[in-house]
Amino acid sequence: MSHATIAATLWPSRSAALPGLTLRSLALVAGGVCLITLGAKASVPFWPVPLTLQTLAISVVAAAYGLRLGVATVGAYLLAGLLGAPVFAGWSVGIAPFMGPTGGFLVGFLVMAAIIGAAADRGWDKAWPKILGAMALANVIVFVPGLLWLGTFTGYGAKLLAAGLWPFALGTVVKTALGAALMPAAWAIVSRVRG
Repeated sequence: MSHATIAATLWPSRSAALPGLTLRSLALVAGGVCLITLGAKASVPFWPVPLTLQTLAISVVAAAYGLRLGVATVGAYLLAGLLGAPVFAGWSVGIAPFMGPTGGFLVGFLVMAAIIGAAADRGWDKAWPKILGAMALANVIVFVPGLLWLGTFTGYGAKLLAAGLWPFALGTVVKTALGAALMPAAWAIVSRVRG
């Protein structure tokens, strides 16, 4: 059963029969791409490595938008980077980030958006334990293609985990918990605004 997401609640679509390309969906995708880009560019001092807020932004956008619009937004973000827009962490653009060590993580972002968006479509974003579970699963899944691809550069085994997992594990836990806490809080604000 599909539930209204935050985006659909705050800005309902006038054409439920034709959920394709509309000015509303284009505006939401553009706003989501901007938010993910800001998250990618933000660097927060953390141990053992500084954190970007890219995966937090993807989690929040997917939870607020749902499956279709969330995946479309992450797809547009990746396409913008591929076409040369400086949207990724650092200043790498074009095909290089996809062919380099981070390529698997970038692909994993689409799966992440799909998992969290599908959970939001089921109303899980209104309950902290449910959205926490979905976001935790999605954040773990991102590491699968990420580490598989990274391993082609570092080799597999302890060196791979030292390069691509352990430095980011604690930050991932913190961002996952924060993202999961933001969604029920956002719904509380939406309820007050609409009530």
